[in-house]
Amino acid sequence: MSASRILVVDDEPQIQRFLKPALTAAGFDTVEALTGAEALKAVATQAPDLVILDLGLPDMDGKDIIANLRGWSDVPIIILSARDRESEKIAALDLGADDYVEKPFGIGELTARIRTALRHRGRTDSVPGPIRADGLLIDPVKRIVSRDDEALHLTPKEYDLLTLLARHAGRVVTHRTLLTSVWGPAHTDDLHYLRVFVGQLRQKIERNPTEPHIVRTEPGVGYRFVSDQDYCIIP
Repeated sequence: MSASRILVVDDEPQIQRFLKPALTAAGFDTVEALTGAEALKAVATQAPDLVILDLGLPDMDGKDIIANLRGWSDVPIIILSARDRESEKIAALDLGADDYVEKPFGIGELTARIRTALRHRGRTDSVPGPIRADGLLIDPVKRIVSRDDEALHLTPKEYDLLTLLARHAGRVVTHRTLLTSVWGPAHTDDLHYLRVFVGQLRQKIERNPTEPHIVRTEPGVGYRFVSDQDYCIIP
């Protein structure tokens, strides 16, 4: 099996010098781009399996690159940026980025996020199978949710919320995406809806709802579902 190809888009030479050997040691092939124009050309001509993208590039904003790519490519995109404002994270994720890692970062965390995004991409075209997380079992085909082999009774909205998060296991899903998908465009800003339902959902699926392990909060941004596959690698 050939190694996954990772496109690193960053104009900082020290980041490129650090990431190439680190990703190679982790089993990936790497290509680099220093500008947005180079990045778009590389995606079109070199078909990377995943893109690591800095938002601050010399010729264009990284969010414009995401918007451009999402018009014609479903390649996973992980933002790697020093911008730590919640609005930047939300905008990038809502435009179609798969995850967000802040600088400074640990290579272990980054490679874990890469593998999660690649696994998700491999599942997108297949029939959804059961998803397991800390004793929880979600079977999207049979529409069954159980914990330790005991069936759980979820409301339709709770089920829709849980399965949406589970389909994106390991990835952060923004408040806007969850509200729009589950409640509709008219409820995009109704964060209280989401907080109430996440709280209700945690009461049913978590062993300790006050210290959730399955549905994790990404402060100010959204939520992340952590499956057994991702449990040990996503903080």
